[in-house]
Amino acid sequence: MAAELIDAARKQQEKVQGKSMRCKKSHGEARMAYVSQVVDLEFVQDFVRMCDGGWQQGWHERNGGNASYRLAEEDIAAVKACLGVGGHAIGFAASDESSGLEAVAGEWIALEVCEPFLAHEWLLITATGSYMQNVVRLPEQCLGLIELNEQGDAYRVVWGFEGGGRPTSEVSSHVMIHSVKSRATEGASRVLYHCHPTVVNALCLALPHDAREWTRTLWKTMTECMVVFPEGIGMVSCHVPGSLDLARETAVAMEGHNAAIWAHHGLCVTGGTCDEAFGLAHVVVKAAQIYESACAMCAGPSFRQQISDEDLLRIAQTFGLTPNPKYL
Repeated sequence: MAAELIDAARKQQEKVQGKSMRCKKSHGEARMAYVSQVVDLEFVQDFVRMCDGGWQQGWHERNGGNASYRLAEEDIAAVKACLGVGGHAIGFAASDESSGLEAVAGEWIALEVCEPFLAHEWLLITATGSYMQNVVRLPEQCLGLIELNEQGDAYRVVWGFEGGGRPTSEVSSHVMIHSVKSRATEGASRVLYHCHPTVVNALCLALPHDAREWTRTLWKTMTECMVVFPEGIGMVSCHVPGSLDLARETAVAMEGHNAAIWAHHGLCVTGGTCDEAFGLAHVVVKAAQIYESACAMCAGPSFRQQISDEDLLRIAQTFGLTPNPKYL
């Protein structure tokens, strides 16, 4: 049995380029035995499927886009069980320090933001420079688990980022948005997904950078839009990717929206699950594609028919929704 475990760990190690610098050298092989178990957890598999779905849709050129998931308590417990935290990991003595999280976690790294509301929260997040097309094949490299400290102004890596990686450069935006959405939804919102759909960036060249204009344009393309995002679409002006200005403006926009356009950059959506967040992105992109196609057919936005405000209100009433009055 011991020989089989060692062999499995060695094979897994060969798949990943290099060992994590956070692992003590004597613990390297034993820790690798747990990598596949973390990857196999349901919330990780859901996340991987979302990332791969975006790649399949063509929303992630090169290393474009990023995503994160705020773990529930049962998710954290499952990860700790996989890593042997609080118990006895394979190959470790009962008195070994590996029974604590410090044995597998890295050093604390300062964030550019401070969100004490997320004290001790964990995020599954994509790695900076990683390609979404590789997430399904190399999740241990392209993803990582981080824990925030009590002040919410620093994080440490608990798992993943094999080969010396680190979280996306937009980690500050993720932390701020998760804090805002968690408060606004009483903890229900857990997923943040950012992608670069071609049609969304194309419309940034054609439409005013105004939340009302974008919301009404998309609402009026198909009836599903009012059902899926009755609160409308937020709008964030053009900022340097990964900047604090982008993080702050997005956090404000997301207080009242589950989706926001990053001007000349892409789309940012949130949801309670990976399916919910991805589904919202899919609807926004499809609505933008319908608008683009209709403009091409009509040589501009002078359409013969369009969903009226009365139609939008009837849809909202039928589904028991309250549309954002700012956009009607």
